[in-house]
Amino acid sequence: MDKIFIYDTTLRDGSQGEGISFSLQDKLSVTVKLDDLGVDYIEGGYPLANPKDESYFKEVKSLKLRHARIAAFGSTRRADKHVEDDKNIKALLMADTPVVTVVGKSWDFQVKNVLKVSLDDNLKMVSDTIEYLREKGREVFFDAEHFFDGYKKNREYALKVLREAQSSGAHAVVLCDTNGGSLPSEIAEIVGDVREKIQGVLGIHVHNDGDLAVANTLAAVDGGVRQVQGTVNGIGERCGNADLCSIIPNLVLKMGYHCLGEGGLKKLTDVSRYIYETANLLLRSNQPFVGTSAFAHKGGLHVNAIQKDKGTYEHIPPELVGNERKILISELSGSSTILAKVEKFNLSHDSKLMRTILEEVQNLENEGYQFESAEASFELLVRKKIGRYKTFFDLEGFRVIVEKRENGLPITEATVKVKVNNIQELSASEGAGPVNALDSALRKALERFYPSLKDMKLVDYKVRVINPRSGTAAKVRVIIESRDKDNIWNTVGVSENLIEASWHALVDSIEYKLLKEQEVEAKGKVPV
Repeated sequence: MDKIFIYDTTLRDGSQGEGISFSLQDKLSVTVKLDDLGVDYIEGGYPLANPKDESYFKEVKSLKLRHARIAAFGSTRRADKHVEDDKNIKALLMADTPVVTVVGKSWDFQVKNVLKVSLDDNLKMVSDTIEYLREKGREVFFDAEHFFDGYKKNREYALKVLREAQSSGAHAVVLCDTNGGSLPSEIAEIVGDVREKIQGVLGIHVHNDGDLAVANTLAAVDGGVRQVQGTVNGIGERCGNADLCSIIPNLVLKMGYHCLGEGGLKKLTDVSRYIYETANLLLRSNQPFVGTSAFAHKGGLHVNAIQKDKGTYEHIPPELVGNERKILISELSGSSTILAKVEKFNLSHDSKLMRTILEEVQNLENEGYQFESAEASFELLVRKKIGRYKTFFDLEGFRVIVEKRENGLPITEATVKVKVNNIQELSASEGAGPVNALDSALRKALERFYPSLKDMKLVDYKVRVINPRSGTAAKVRVIIESRDKDNIWNTVGVSENLIEASWHALVDSIEYKLLKEQEVEAKGKVPV
């Protein structure tokens, strides 16, 4: 089984995506996560760019990485500097990483119009930089920027740059589709030509401006590339980079290559969601392989087929990439869908109960509920129907006040009164808005009884007007996404009152977490 080396640039190229800013601690934590996944190289940043990246390269040395090698990124020397005097090159050496990746121009248009040097001078900048870094004991990768565009315009010069990098000692020559506009057929043809003319390791680094980064990467591997560069979840500048979360499973499961260490593939979904959380980005539910909807089934016919053979509507078992199958509940559901969803309760023998649950779902969805995106609320509904529901607290009342004070800023305060095990608890909290204040007050009231709620947080909140023609008296549906260190779950609430709808979703969210923890504790108890 051939090896494909995975070069992750989430912390450098990925951080250039709009709205993404990793702290130093974020970068170190992500490094540990990527190393545990089993990638071969982690590009930590550009040491000359900012103090944070300089600090990263100092701090990362203290991490006990088991697999990955850290790479510092920079450019070839400036045209007006000797290589030993160039600040960029000095910074790369100061980073003290085992691997250095340098980017250089391979498109004559860029050389003339951006660098404003001669084509020969650019070649000298490439060779000087690589030779110098090799002399200093570094493993050197050369990113041939805009290579595919350069090849299309001036094939001979683009190839000449690659030869210069290789003859100067580059351990790998990386072909970059920097503008992200190439087609898979073009990538395949050009890589095939390069493979015939350039010896040694070839890499691929493509952007997703044509929504083809994954396809282009796989085409390059077919053509002989053995190092793949990309980012987790495809984050990056403009439309992003090649998504390693799709590339890796395709390489391993569909093309038969070896990429990660033992068990690494099963960690892919967890790493994907960790990066979303760390980057403060919303999950892309329909993301292939790792998305929450990647193995979600809704239509009754589909679910019926899945029950007979999972391969009828799934291209791989979700467990291979650490994901899970979801059976979605909606008014489109049939009895097969309900049966699949509740099979863990061993209710397959009770067709009458199945029909009762289905009718309840259909009635509630007619009122505005939506369970396909609120599976936690559905499970609570089923438990109530079959008598396996336990309330963890009783609400005695809540109040929400929104007040505008002298400074003109609105202040929201919520008060919640609950009873837990016959103990009454009253708490109040201010928040950025009524839902935030209500959430804070409810947690404050419950945390002394259920300390694990401190690990739980609300990560997304959606409101949908169900019957807009009713104007301000319309019903609203609230979907809340919550998570703790292990799981993500969604709950739903519906009411003409936004606060009331939010309250129902909040209560379901907390009860679902406590219920799951109770089940885990029960499984862990050894009978005496």
